[in-house]
Amino acid sequence: MSADNAPRQEPGGASPAILRRGGSGALGDAIFAGACKAAGILVLLLLGAIIVQLFIGGLDAFRTFGLSFVTSTEWDPVKEVFGAGVSIYGTVITAILALLFAVPVAFGIAFYLTELAPAWLRRPVGIAIELLAAIPSIIYGMWGFFIIVPLMSRYIQPAVIDTIGTLPLVGDLFAGPPFGTGILTASIILAIMVLPFIAATMRDVFETVPAVFKESAYGLGATQWEVVRNVVLPYTRVSVVGGIMLGLGRALGETMAVTFVIGNANRISASLFGPGNTIASVIALEFGEATMGSLKLSALLGLGFILFVISFIVLAASRWLLRSSLKA
Repeated sequence: MSADNAPRQEPGGASPAILRRGGSGALGDAIFAGACKAAGILVLLLLGAIIVQLFIGGLDAFRTFGLSFVTSTEWDPVKEVFGAGVSIYGTVITAILALLFAVPVAFGIAFYLTELAPAWLRRPVGIAIELLAAIPSIIYGMWGFFIIVPLMSRYIQPAVIDTIGTLPLVGDLFAGPPFGTGILTASIILAIMVLPFIAATMRDVFETVPAVFKESAYGLGATQWEVVRNVVLPYTRVSVVGGIMLGLGRALGETMAVTFVIGNANRISASLFGPGNTIASVIALEFGEATMGSLKLSALLGLGFILFVISFIVLAASRWLLRSSLKA
């Protein structure tokens, strides 16, 4: 091949074909980056539109009742008097109790799967835990209503009332007739529902700990529990808290399962066996009866806005705690 027919080299040694490929690659990267940015902006716009729509829809209730809409425990559609106090209380209490029940069990499952379980058992148990997350919430609600509620009313609640219920102070939390439904039953169902999310997250992040860290601890004579407490948990605390917050978000917004078993009574009881409601259960039960433009519909939309605010406060608090722990 003559020198005139040889492909010309651009400065730097790159041929025109390579430069063309580089140009198309740069264009593809720009398109991909733009698409990702647009997707992120779209999520923010959708979230903002939902919040604004809920606020505008609930503005009539906020103007009519003012701050008492958040603090009042009265909910009377006949007199058109609405208050979110009972619903807020039920939402927060059931979510907190659900986490108190679910987090220790989820940690035990994750610890067992990553440290104790034989290799042949880890995969089946892990799959079974993940399958729990795929069960629809209404199935949990039906199962809770037909299985858990009778067990609570016939065996668990009477036994607790006759023992712990007779103690001073603490007994007030377990007093009342054993109907089976109530705050405690709803919390148990919620705990079962959020358990797979928290357990799966903990298991996955525990497995990301470098083996050399754990082997070094074992080499220094640490026990399995000491390795998990002093090596695994400090290394994965951010992800563990994130998994717990994921479960908390599911518990705060759960609707149908809670509606089946909480009792749906608009009152605050000192007993965990007493009936109650949550923001999501009230909306699910009464949204179909609200007419367009009515004060009741505005109150229900206002409840939805309050649920968004509660979720935001929980997320902000978790981020602040994580940031403080990372700085420490």
